[in-house]
Amino acid sequence: VQLQACGGGLVQTGGFLKLSCAASERTFNSYAMAWFRQAAGKERDFLAAVSANGETIHYADSVKGRFTISRDNAKDTLYLQMNSLKSEDTAVYYCAARGSASRRSYYYNARNDYRHWGQGTLVTVSS
Repeated sequence: VQLQACGGGLVQTGGFLKLSCAASERTFNSYAMAWFRQAAGKERDFLAAVSANGETIHYADSVKGRFTISRDNAKDTLYLQMNSLKSEDTAVYYCAARGSASRRSYYYNARNDYRHWGQGTLVTVSS
């Protein structure tokens, strides 16, 4: 599956952005999905995951209550709504996919769980 992330940009502290990740395959609903981010000079960190059927969601503590992951299987698209943005949220944001046809209610939160990655979209939060 090929993934195309978009929606990044420059936003002020306290602002919001919504990222999108479009998948190339109509079997999108058989993939568990996630968002990660990588700040300059740092590791790529897990943010949020959603199961293939959309019923199970998991967040990193750092974004819980501020970010919301969702998916629209009819549109083959994953989303990340980001509110109350902080300067430390500045990073390149990546969407990721993992085949999960036999485990459609599972989520995965480790970088090595995912085989397919989008190209990344830059989010810059300025004070």
